[in-house]
Amino acid sequence: PYVTGTSDTIAVHNREYADQLIRMLRLGQEHLVMEVASNDGSLLACFGRAGVRVIGIEPAENIAALAQATGIPTESVFFSHQEALRLRKTYGRVMSVIGNNVLAHIDDPVDFLTGMGSLLTAEGLAVVEVPYLADMLDSLEYDTVYHEHLSYFSVSALLRLCTAAGLRAVRIDRVAIHGGSLRLYAATDGGQGHDPEVVRMARQERLEGSALGVRLEKFAVEVRAHRDSFRGLIQGLVSNGRVVAGYGAPAKSSTLLNFCGIGPDLLPWTVDRNPLKVGRLLPGVHVPVLPVETVLERQPDFLVILPWNFSDEIMRQQDEYVRRGGRFIIPIPEPRIV
Repeated sequence: PYVTGTSDTIAVHNREYADQLIRMLRLGQEHLVMEVASNDGSLLACFGRAGVRVIGIEPAENIAALAQATGIPTESVFFSHQEALRLRKTYGRVMSVIGNNVLAHIDDPVDFLTGMGSLLTAEGLAVVEVPYLADMLDSLEYDTVYHEHLSYFSVSALLRLCTAAGLRAVRIDRVAIHGGSLRLYAATDGGQGHDPEVVRMARQERLEGSALGVRLEKFAVEVRAHRDSFRGLIQGLVSNGRVVAGYGAPAKSSTLLNFCGIGPDLLPWTVDRNPLKVGRLLPGVHVPVLPVETVLERQPDFLVILPWNFSDEIMRQQDEYVRRGGRFIIPIPEPRIV
C-alpha cells in the first residue's frame, strides 16, 4: 500500500508541481483540476489551498478514504475513456487532468490518454509524469521493474501515444523525482502537431540509442553484475559480524532483494514510516517490516536504503543514527557505503 503523504520529498515536489500549473494555466476558484490515481490527495491539496476546485479519482478504496477524510472529494473508480465521459457529464470539463506514475500501470494507455483529453477545456492541459527509460538504463534502476509497471517510456513512445490519443505534446520536462522522470504537458490536437522542441528531444533520444535492443542487452549484463556486487557487499559485512538492516519497504525492494537473493539471513528486518506496512513482510523474501523507531532501539551498523530515490531525505531524518556511528548503504546505481 503506497501512500504519497508519507514522503517529505514528495510533499516538496507536489507544492512546486501545483505552483507551476497554477501559474501556467492561471488557475483560480472558477477552475477545476482532476487527478487520476490521486492516492491520498496530497497533490490535490496543494491546489485546494490555492483556492482551486479539485476532484480525485482513486480506485484503491482504502487510500481514497484517506483523501476523503482530509476533505479532498474523491471517486473510487478505475479511469478509462468511457469513465471520463461519465465524469465529464457529472463535473463538466476541467482545466487540467493530472496522472502521476499511473500511465505505466495501464493496459491500454491510448484509451487512458484519450479519456484525459476528452475532459479538457479548449485551453486545458493533460499532465502526465512517468519514469524515464533513459534514466532507468543509465542509472541501472532495474528494481523499478515490478508487477504494476507494464510500460517504460521514452520521449518517442510518449509522442506516439499522444498522436494515437488525439493529443498534442506542447512540452516535456525532465524532472529528478523517482530516479528521473518525464513530465508531459499535452493539449487537444487541433491539427497543430507536437511542439518542435519536443520533437527535437525525441530525435536526440533516437540518436543516443537509449531504446535500441543493443542498449537493453547491455543493461541486462550490467544488472547481473550489480546483483553479484550488491550481494557480495552485504555478505561480506555480515560475515565480519556487522549487523545490516533495511530502511523502507517500497515495491521496488521486492524486485531488488528477490533477484539478489537477500533474505532475513542477511537482512533480518527493515523499517517503514507507512503504518499500513508495519507488521507485515516483504513479498518473497519475508523480511519483517518494523516501525522506524526500531533503528535507534537496535542501532544496526548499516542501513540499506531500499527507497534509494529518497536517500537524501532519509539520511537527514536519521541524523541521530549517524551521530551514534551508523552508516548507510545505497544500492543503486552502484552499491556504496555512505
